[in-house]
Amino acid sequence: MTKTIILMLILCLSGCAAQPQRIAQPEVMSAEGAEVRQRLLVQYQEWQGVPYRLGGTDKRGVDCSAFTQLTFREQLGVELPRTTVDQVKQGKQVSLALIKPGDLLFYRSSIKVRHVGIYLGEGQFLHASTSRGVMISELDNPYWVEHFWQARRPDL
Repeated sequence: MTKTIILMLILCLSGCAAQPQRIAQPEVMSAEGAEVRQRLLVQYQEWQGVPYRLGGTDKRGVDCSAFTQLTFREQLGVELPRTTVDQVKQGKQVSLALIKPGDLLFYRSSIKVRHVGIYLGEGQFLHASTSRGVMISELDNPYWVEHFWQARRPDL
């Protein structure tokens, strides 16, 4: 009987020491972040559904890095290099926990296959998807979580 009580006491106490589950906090967006988000949404309205085309740079078809390059030029007045390989060298790397609207999000599904999108805030990013064209996706989508590579903050 005593062993049972001691075992139950240990189990109860170990439960008290367990880490509490983290509850997602709502994102607090600065005025600058809200302005960047609004500009990115304007770009989305103009480009929504444009199909993906490898090497494409216009509304007949666009690839992911051309879309980020065009979006930064047209909406933020910033010049980015043309390719994902060169865009990933821009600005500084930031933790995913500290991203803000306008940060570039890079994904890698293999050594040679890379993808880039632009963080919108509120857990979403804008990109040219190979399957659905220009669209908004959720950061917590299991596919994107699995293939996340890094986030970078270009000099705006």
